[in-house]
Amino acid sequence: QVQLVESGGGLVQAGGSLRLSCAASGRIFSINVMGWYRQAPGKQRELVATMMINGMSTNYADSVKGRFTISRDNAKNTVYLQMNNLKPEDTAVYYCNAAGVIHLSRSGAYTGGDYWGQGTQVTVSS
Repeated sequence: QVQLVESGGGLVQAGGSLRLSCAASGRIFSINVMGWYRQAPGKQRELVATMMINGMSTNYADSVKGRFTISRDNAKNTVYLQMNNLKPEDTAVYYCNAAGVIHLSRSGAYTGGDYWGQGTQVTVSS
């Protein structure tokens, strides 16, 4: 009913930049929090950055502060992650998350839920 589709991953050299995008589709009324998480091989999934619906409240992992910037376009139900000065330790699969989604179900009633994208690979070479 709600799908998240990420794009923008790839291979980049250390010090380079990438911009990830994630578009949510479906009969969506609102999305409370949109964000990015990542999971490196052999590690647990961790928060990278999140942004509230008001666009003012953000949260970043300490490891990406000053290098990554999250933004969102509520009209398009899209969240972005601008990643600058990338480091090899940023290599991971990056997942988009939408939390507190209010949307119409197949029955036409409003319902809520949290959703994940399929992930996009980011590889930073040294």
